[in-house]
Formats: sequence, C-alpha cells, structure tokens
Amino acid sequence: MQLAARIERISGLLNSDKPVTSSELACLSGLGREELRFFELNWARVDAVRKQEIISKLVHLSETDLGMDFTAVFVSCLGDDDEAVRLQAIMGLEGEDNCQLIVPLVKRLRHDSSARVREAAATALGSFAMLAECGKISAYYKDIVYEALLDAINNGQELVQVRRRALEAISPFNQPRVKELIGQAYCQGGAEFKLSAIYAMGRNCDPLWLDFLLDELESEEPAVRYEAANACAELGAVEAVPQLLRLVEDTDGEVQEAAIRALGEIGGEQAKRALKRLLHHREQRVRQAAEEALEVLRFNEEPLSQSLDDFD
Repeated sequence: MQLAARIERISGLLNSDKPVTSSELACLSGLGREELRFFELNWARVDAVRKQEIISKLVHLSETDLGMDFTAVFVSCLGDDDEAVRLQAIMGLEGEDNCQLIVPLVKRLRHDSSARVREAAATALGSFAMLAECGKISAYYKDIVYEALLDAINNGQELVQVRRRALEAISPFNQPRVKELIGQAYCQGGAEFKLSAIYAMGRNCDPLWLDFLLDELESEEPAVRYEAANACAELGAVEAVPQLLRLVEDTDGEVQEAAIRALGEIGGEQAKRALKRLLHHREQRVRQAAEEALEVLRFNEEPLSQSLDDFD
C-alpha cells in the first residue's frame, strides 16, 4: 500500500465518528517510520474511549492473526496518558522476544505513576528473565532485566503487589541472591508474598525447593495448594505425584484442575493411569481437564511423533 493511502486509512481509523473494524486496524500493522510518526502525532488528539477501543482490539487481533505486527504501536502507547491504554500496550507485547522492548518496559516499571502498570511491566520482564537464563539474550540485556527487577523488590517504598510481581519475574535467574529473596519471601513476607514465593520456586527450577512444595500441597489454604501444585509441575517433581493424586478430589475446583494439569506435565505411568480414570469422572469439568492433561503428557512422551501426526 502506498504511504499516502495508508496514512489516509490511519486517519480514518482515529476518527471517532467511524466504527473500528479488523480490516481498518490492519493498517497499523508493520508501520514504517513516517507512518508511525503520523500515528503518534494524531493519536495524542484521540479521545480516551476511542483509544481504549482501538488498543484493546489490536491486542485481540494480534492474538488471533499472527501475521499482524502491531509492536510499534504498542511501544508507542506505553507512554500514553491513559492507564488503561498503557496496560493494554504491555499486554500486546507479551510473548515478544525483541530485546529492544526491555528498556521501555524497565522505564514503565521504574517510573510509571500507576501501580497496575508497574505490575504488568514487571510480569512482562519475567519473560525476558526466562530468555536470559536460557542464554537467548545478551549479557547486556540480561543485566538490565536483573537489576531492574532486583531494584523493584528492594524498594521499600514500592507497593507490595509490584514487589510480588517483580519477585515472580526475577525467579528464573539461577543466582544465590534470587534464591535468598525467594526464601525470605516464603518465610517472612506474609501470606501474599508466600504465594509469590511458591510460584517463584517453580519458575526457579531448583530441586532445593521440593520439600517446601511437598509440605505446601498439604496446606489448609486452597490458594497455597494451588500454587504448590503448579510449582511441582514446573519442577517435574515425580515425588509429588501421590499427593497430587489426592488433590484430584480436592474440595476446591481450581486446586483440582491444577493437580490434574500437574500430573500431565510430570507424566509417568502412575499419572497416566490416573488421568485415564478421570476421563470417566462424574464432572465434565474434571473430564475435560484430564483430557487436556493427557494430551500434554503424550506430547511430552513423544513430541516428534506428535509433530509428525500434524501432517497426516
């Protein structure tokens, strides 16, 4: 599409008198420098309701049509005056692995006026923490992510919910300081921080957390049992299977489903037999969870054959 025609379509999209359609939103995919500059100059004049409608639909479209690339728009909207727009922009960047996104997200974590945006930014940086620990981003960007999250955790003036998200996000780093922070949050951080610590134990993927998680599978608190089951799945803890089998009949539905998912992730013959039995459970919700868990288990057992089956 010619530059002039594309700019005309962008102008029409930003006009609050016209409906927002997927075909119109497509003009914001893969913006070049001049198009982005035009968008930014005119976006500032759009009313908040129209902005929120556009950005939320862009997020949805980016999830359903992988051929669309709205990254430039999402990055631009990180600095919008409207909190809801900034939150949607971060949501739109989830799953991206471009290191150029790290600095803008760090800026939101450190300086945004909204705690909700700072939370979202910390969570988004957690994806880059995982990439860093897997050696998929440079040491330079790894250090930026690590230091930003560490600063947020250590900031005594920061709100608890932001510090919790930062702890969860930093947890993939295999660093003594990270393990120390997880341990402190678990033992001394209070009920909310304890939940984040249990979540972090799973993402930290260190067997040293296993005994703690096995204990928490027996907790009186459903939220704790839920997080412990998920963390055991992350660790691939075969030792947890007997307790997870008991949680399959937990009084809390979310704990039930977490235990079923964990059995699928951990795998093994005992887990497989239990999941097959659950296919005949009295509750449809449990049957569906068991079916999905079995699919995961089978894929983990034979990923190559599953991939080949897609071509049959």
